[in-house]
Parts: sequence; structure tokens; C-alpha cells
Amino acid sequence: MRAESPHSSTGSLSRRGVLAGAAALAGTVAADETAAAQSSGSTPYAAARITEHAGHHPNATVFRNVRPYGAGAPVDLTVVDGLVTNGPAPKGAGVIDCKGRIALPTLVNAHVHPDKTAWGEPWVTRNPAHSIAEYAAEDVKLYHALRTPLKDRAQRLMAHAVTQGTRAMRAHADVAPAFDLEGVEGIAAAGKELRHALDVQIVAFPQHGVIRTPGTKELLEEAARTGIIDQVGGIDPIEFDEALDEQLDVVFGIADRHGVGVDIHLHERASTGVKSLRAIIDRTRALSLQGKVTVSHVFCLPGLNGRELDDMAVKLADAEISLTTVAPSSDLVLPIDRLREHGVHVSLGTDGVRDAWSPFGNADMLHRSHLLAWVQDVRLDEDLEAAFRAGADGGAQLLGLPRADLKPGSPADFLLVRGECLPQIVVDLPRREMVVRGGRVVARDGELT
Repeated sequence: MRAESPHSSTGSLSRRGVLAGAAALAGTVAADETAAAQSSGSTPYAAARITEHAGHHPNATVFRNVRPYGAGAPVDLTVVDGLVTNGPAPKGAGVIDCKGRIALPTLVNAHVHPDKTAWGEPWVTRNPAHSIAEYAAEDVKLYHALRTPLKDRAQRLMAHAVTQGTRAMRAHADVAPAFDLEGVEGIAAAGKELRHALDVQIVAFPQHGVIRTPGTKELLEEAARTGIIDQVGGIDPIEFDEALDEQLDVVFGIADRHGVGVDIHLHERASTGVKSLRAIIDRTRALSLQGKVTVSHVFCLPGLNGRELDDMAVKLADAEISLTTVAPSSDLVLPIDRLREHGVHVSLGTDGVRDAWSPFGNADMLHRSHLLAWVQDVRLDEDLEAAFRAGADGGAQLLGLPRADLKPGSPADFLLVRGECLPQIVVDLPRREMVVRGGRVVARDGELT
């Protein structure tokens, strides 16, 4: 399958070349994905099989012989009404013998585009593109070329994410006259089908520009007015829309009128990106939207020197603006530790998955934590663990979800894998043998139950 293009087949820049300026990393990441997929993660428990015994209490299960976070001695996790408890198991509780598997919290994808995906479709041969506008045009061609309805493609990818250990996601859906509101409606319908296993927030994302594409701001307003979205988006107000004040006035005005949040794609770098970021901070304060604004990518921050970065971090923290990174490259991944020192919340996402922009991606947040550690060139166990927590705890905080830390009172949202310890799991990426949501098994061995 090919999305038709008038351009020649040579001289194209990759998604990273346009948005991240680091195309050289693509081969490294691709090789790393392949190596990770081949890792076995085998342990002395490799021959053991998880066994399940049905009980009569419909909302209680004992997960026996579990090693939380890779603890040396297995314990029993008792779950009642979706929460981990330290009390005795109710009479008639079900029992699942986990045979010493490691239990880890399921993760949260803070930035993903399910509406664009060709996941599970026949192979797509992508066309050359050299700018955001050209990539956006390729989105439209692929949208018309794919025969599977958008809702079904989105649901297929979202279900796969669940099987790999994702419990929630913030999904960006393109809103433009070319698509009307099909993206947000399709993701909403898919989320409804998967509501037993996945929490979904939806961002109405103006990929084609808020101002440069007539009709878009009206669609954003309609999406917010109907209540189908949780956030309204924006994109590069200076370099792409060429209308800093006008775009932000529209986006923040919609958020203010309809009580939704804001999540803006900001690929702009250097002084241009800083100017846009300052304007976002100013509007957040002026409209008292603290805690409701997110800026994704934020490629202008990694290039700031120490003092400049610290000053900007203080302003972001004061405005309670969250940031999201997809760990695109070593020079553009956000300086997470430095930002957090100043109280800035940073979360992790996968971005697009096998769409018109790139043939890569798998919506696997454990793998994205692996890539975060890879681009940060970490070696120490604590840094590998921090990469995992960026994908688990960081996204949960962004979406306003309770932290799933396997302690009494926390939601019983976890995955089971074979392994030695958390750092080794981040490196080896073993198969997710079981995924549990609210104490109920929702996936086994890569398939929804």
C-alpha cells in the first residue's frame, strides 16, 4: 500500500530530521528495537506456568508468589475491589499462582496519536516529506488510502498497548477540515470499548495549524463544546502557524470557556521556542489555568545553558505547567532530573506509531522507558529504574491517576514478567505474561482476555 505523492522518492528527511534534527539516531534506535525484541529475559522460573484457581468472591483475588519490583522473596498480593490490601483475603477469593514472576506497575502513555496509525494494516510505503506541512499532507493521503475505519485502527493499537502493560494514555487526535472530528470520535469510541482495561484522555490536536487552516478553530470549539475532549491542542505558533498571539488566544480561549485543559506541541527551538513558551506561561497565569496546561516535546529547553534552564524551570513550576517528552534523541530529550529539581512535572510518551511520519513504533511504554534510558546513555541501576518510573509514575501524575505502587491502598494495576530485577527488565524487555487492571486479568501473553 502506498500513499500517493507528487514528490520524488529520494532526498526525504525522516520524522526525526524534521522534528528532532537527529536522523542519525534512527538506525541506532531501530537496531535497539530489534535487539530488544529478541531478548528473552529468562530466569530460573522459565519452566513455571502461572496457574489460576477460581473462587466465589467476585471482587477479590490473591496473586500468590509475586515479587514486587523484583524483590528477592515472593509474597502474596491480595486485591479486594480493585485495590491492594494488607488484610486477609475474603472467603472465596480467587487465587492465581504467579510462580515467582516480577510484578511492576502498569505504565501510562502521556503522548500518543492512535488516530494516525497503520498498525496491523498491510505494509505502507511512505513518501518523501521535508516539512511539518508536507508530513501533514501525507497524513491525509494515508487516511484516505487505509481501508480499515479509523476507530478500528485506533482500537487495535490501543488494545495492543494494554497487552504490553499500558493502563492509561493521553491520545492526540488530528482535528482539521480534512478529518472533521472523526479522529476524536473514533478514539472516544475505541476508549469506550476498552474502558475495562484502559483510561483515555483525548486532545483535539490541530496538526494542520489553528490559524493557517481555515475551519480548524471552529472544529476545536465544537469538540470542546460537546465534551468529547479533555484537552485542546496547539502547534508551533510562530514557525508553523505564524500567528503566536492569535493561535494562543484561540486555544486558551477555548480552554477557558469550556473548562478543558491545554496540550501544545512545541517543536520550535532556541529563542523562537523560548518566546512561545513564555507566551504559554503568561496565558496560563492570566487565565488561572495552573495545573491544566501541558507542553509536549519542548525542543527549546535542552539547548538552554544551566542558568537559563533553571530560570525557565522556576517559571514553569510556578505556573504548574507539565511537560512531556518522547525521548527522540540524546540532544532533544528533556533534562528530566534538572526540571524535577525545580518542581516541574515531566512525563513520557511514544508519539506516533507506524503512521505516515514513520514506519517505527509499537505503543509499548516499557520499551519507551528503555529508549529513554538509551538516549540518556545511562549505566547505573538507579537511572534505569528512573526511566521506568518516568513511564509509570510520570504519566499517572499527568493524567491525575492514583500512583500504582503495589502498596496497600493503591490500584491493583500491574504486569507480570520473568526477570531478575527492575533494571534488567528495562534493558531486556521480557514478554508481558499477564496484565492486571483493578485486580482483574485483562491480558495474557500479548492477547486481551
